Amino acid sequence: MGLVRALVSRRWWWVTLLVIGVMLLLARLGFWQLARLGERRAENVQMAAVLASEVLDVNTATATLFSAGVLPSDLSALESRRAIASGELDFDNQIILKVQNWQSRAGVHLITPLLLDDETAVLVDRGWIPDADNTTENLRKYDLPNPQTIEGYVAMSQTLSGDRGVIPEEAQAEWYRVDIEAIEPQMPYSLMPIYLLQAAEGNEVLPYRENPEIDLSEGNHLSYALQWFIFSIGLGIGYLAFVYTQEKKAHAKD
Repeated sequence: MGLVRALVSRRWWWVTLLVIGVMLLLARLGFWQLARLGERRAENVQMAAVLASEVLDVNTATATLFSAGVLPSDLSALESRRAIASGELDFDNQIILKVQNWQSRAGVHLITPLLLDDETAVLVDRGWIPDADNTTENLRKYDLPNPQTIEGYVAMSQTLSGDRGVIPEEAQAEWYRVDIEAIEPQMPYSLMPIYLLQAAEGNEVLPYRENPEIDLSEGNHLSYALQWFIFSIGLGIGYLAFVYTQEKKAHAKD
């Protein structure tokens, strides 16, 4: 009881309140990390389900999942799902994704529409080529005979956070992101609201490609939570020991 009275005495009460406030803050950070752990686990469950899903036939999805008025409420549920699409690659409307690196080498990505029918296409990221090949003449050597069947992974449209920005009034050959909504007006057909990352196949010839890296670990959230709880408890114990020592010295002088 003597220590408790000391903690709320005129000498220590304001320090006690400060320490309690800091302890609560540290504990709150610990619970926040536990909440993040729960979110990460839920995301991992969703991603595991995506990886276990059947290959998405984009040609079939055009007439079902992505038909007018039947868009899925959450397209992100399809992200990184394996997919396949067949059609005609439209090299005349190909665009370039700028500022892309491959093993510290500067370059661009080839983004080519794949015509699924007369009215719909899906953009395909065909991979990386060096900056030196980003000329009208050199790009033609990456054209392929049609028709083509593309195997890859579903990717989401890359939009700016907050305000999406201004959609260009004129066609652009070079872009900094695959913003499907912004790109679509310059195409002579509709674009699907997703695009495809073409799967890597050894990268023996250009364009070079890499498959998405899927991380199903739980991260460091649990260890961070334990650290914050330890800091909170340690501060409390340390403060009690400090007050006890100071009060004992004061009584000894008396």
